[in-house]
Amino acid sequence: MSQRKVLVIEDDEDIIELITYNLKRDGYIITTATSGEDGLRRLKMESPSIILLDLMLPGIDGLEVCRTIKGDSATKNVPVIMLTAKGEDADIVTGLEMGADDYMVKPFSPRVLLARIKTVLRRKTKDELHSSAEITFNNMCIHPGRHEVVISDKRVDLTYTEFALLYHLAARPGWVFSRYQIVEAIRGDDYPVTDRSVDVTVVGLRKKLGSYGEYIKTVRGVGYKFVESEDL
Repeated sequence: MSQRKVLVIEDDEDIIELITYNLKRDGYIITTATSGEDGLRRLKMESPSIILLDLMLPGIDGLEVCRTIKGDSATKNVPVIMLTAKGEDADIVTGLEMGADDYMVKPFSPRVLLARIKTVLRRKTKDELHSSAEITFNNMCIHPGRHEVVISDKRVDLTYTEFALLYHLAARPGWVFSRYQIVEAIRGDDYPVTDRSVDVTVVGLRKKLGSYGEYIKTVRGVGYKFVESEDL
């Protein structure tokens, strides 16, 4: 699932235009729907990484759409940010209780919306990291729950960013990730990850892993990938 794909379910064309313009400038891929029914159809087709959901929609309203999204095992983990002209606490509480991840009251600042989207996606990435299964092979164990890497019964001390980068690559052996994709996947609240710092992090990570650092391969002109032993 692309960390840059956003589904906007909103029936106000001016707001759609505002959101689309600003998010595209920031590199997001935008899909729009102007009704709850169409939004649910596009959700199944597009597999977005996050949904911006207006509460006041024709037909199925936003709260019902949110209830449907969060009640379906196939879509319940897709983050939802509610967009509403209503500022009443009851509407906000109802949406949050249904599983929405955040809300924005109209009118809103595009810059604030972008910040909220990045925060929700970052939170989701961290949650996935800590809830995923451990990865083991060739005497190396990567355990996300304990934030721990053990090689031949010896613990390897890694920073949050080093661990997140290693786990992100090792969870998908053979896949090539650009520096930009890695930045989006591992960005943390306490570490300003940039394209250049990814290279620095990889150098430090390889050094700490010793011979196991050879599993992290540089793909010239693209980024990095994690290879299994038979590919070394």
